[in-house]
Amino acid sequence: MAIVGTDRHAQQPDRDQQDDLLSELLTPLRLTGVFDSRWHVRAPWAIEGDAEHSCAVLHYVVEGGCWITTEDEAPVELHAGDLVVFPTGTAHRLSDRPERQGLPLKAVLPERQPGTSGEIVIEGSGPASRLLCAGLHYDASAATGLYTSLPWALVLDAPQVDREPLLRDTLRLLAAPDRPAGPGDRLITLRAFEMALVLALRPLLRELAGNPASLPLLRHPGISRAVVMMATRFADPWTIDSLAREVGMSRSAFTASFRDLVGESPARYLAARRMHEAGRLLSETSVPQSAVPARVGYQSAVGFHLAFRKWFGVTPGEYRAGADRAA
Repeated sequence: MAIVGTDRHAQQPDRDQQDDLLSELLTPLRLTGVFDSRWHVRAPWAIEGDAEHSCAVLHYVVEGGCWITTEDEAPVELHAGDLVVFPTGTAHRLSDRPERQGLPLKAVLPERQPGTSGEIVIEGSGPASRLLCAGLHYDASAATGLYTSLPWALVLDAPQVDREPLLRDTLRLLAAPDRPAGPGDRLITLRAFEMALVLALRPLLRELAGNPASLPLLRHPGISRAVVMMATRFADPWTIDSLAREVGMSRSAFTASFRDLVGESPARYLAARRMHEAGRLLSETSVPQSAVPARVGYQSAVGFHLAFRKWFGVTPGEYRAGADRAA
């Protein structure tokens, strides 16, 4: 992955804090649906993809190669075995040449409903390429500003993929034309892509941690520490003042730096973390509903109820009932 230059003298969080911070980037996301497609293309070819909201996009080059281009960024060339992840679904073009204009994705794959698969075949006289492409839909309410601040595209080249055998083997299985099918196939495919996303992001985030200029938050030990505290101690009775004191900053400097580096206010980040945990407790555990507010940092059941309904659009009871029906 191409990394810009760093300031080696900038103060950085310690290694344990960096690991906690990178774990927080991986924790909130849980896929809600996947559309995947296999591409069999021969040059000349080019396909324009729109921005995908609440959706990470993954491209794995099985054979051949391609170029990725997007507005205001340098083109990126991919070769066989390379993997690229667009964490927030940035609009981009895939093509055999970076300057080539192409067809809109919706013209060649008009239906891309989560839980289904598709295929693109483009005949030409030039070199052939095969790709596995997927749109990985996630719950937008769980995507923090920390996640959305990731670079527009993250690339693992073939040697890096090979150093992650579980990722490599998962991608090859998902890209296989005779991928196993049967009872539970949609759920298995969903979880396999979810695992592939986490396995891909893990080494990429480790590389970002070693090059903090690529993720500015990692250069600021105070804000990094605050993020980790809110992520792991969200049940504590935090206020903006107490958080600022804890990291040795004034309230105004803390609030401004947090918004600049994380992409949202400290209050909203903390609310998002608490709501994500509340949703998990209601949908994945048997914890009594009455016990949830205190578990996520709310002293008042009424205050929690109002905050939950504002966040999710339903009451905690309706949310749990919906999760039970889905199960």
